[in-house]
Amino acid sequence: RQRQMCIRDRSWSSCIKPHVGGDSCQAGHVGMVLKGSLRCRHDDGTEIVVNAGDAYSFAPGHDGWVEGDEEAVLYEFNNTGKTYAVWEQA
Repeated sequence: RQRQMCIRDRSWSSCIKPHVGGDSCQAGHVGMVLKGSLRCRHDDGTEIVVNAGDAYSFAPGHDGWVEGDEEAVLYEFNNTGKTYAVWEQA
C-alpha cells in the first residue's frame, strides 16, 4: 500500500512542516530512489541530488523536494522513531 503525499510544490517544508513544526526535518533517512529525482538541502547549506538507482542517507536537519516534473518514488529502510510518512504494514 502506498501513501500519496503533498503534490503542491512537493517539498517537506510545504507538506510535512505544517503538521510537525520546526525549521527542518529532524528525522534521518536511508533509502533508494526507484524513479525520478530528489534534492536535499541540509541545515549547513550542503545539497545533494539523488536520482533513480541511487542509494541515499540524509542526516537529520534538512529540507527536501522533488526535482523536475517527473514523479519521485523512493523506498526507505529506516522507520524507527518516525510517526509520519512510514509504511503501516507490509
